[in-house]
Amino acid sequence: MSNPYPPAGPSPYVNSPLANLRPRMYGSTLAKVLWTLVPIVTISIGAAIPFVVAAVKGVIKPWVAVAYVVVEVAILGISTAVSPDGESPFVGLLLLLLIATSATHTALLDNEKVTIGK
Repeated sequence: MSNPYPPAGPSPYVNSPLANLRPRMYGSTLAKVLWTLVPIVTISIGAAIPFVVAAVKGVIKPWVAVAYVVVEVAILGISTAVSPDGESPFVGLLLLLLIATSATHTALLDNEKVTIGK
């Protein structure tokens, strides 16, 4: 009697890559560029928006979005308290740091090497 089954070889199920369990923030490169421009174009007022959206999508943990909202509100509050007329160089520095930090972190939301907060 002969064996009706094909010869045992490598299984396609064992060698297939694992599915990405974490949802993606960006569907395309254009979406990544547009989301990265949000903190820049809104002049830091919308710095936390990409992180709130990422938390809702399940890309990052909610505490990261909450931290960005708290820091944004604190920086805007400090900048208003320090100089209500907006003429202080300290206020400009705070806003530039918030813009640069949030734009950089927004661009890194789908990076597999970054694991903090994911």
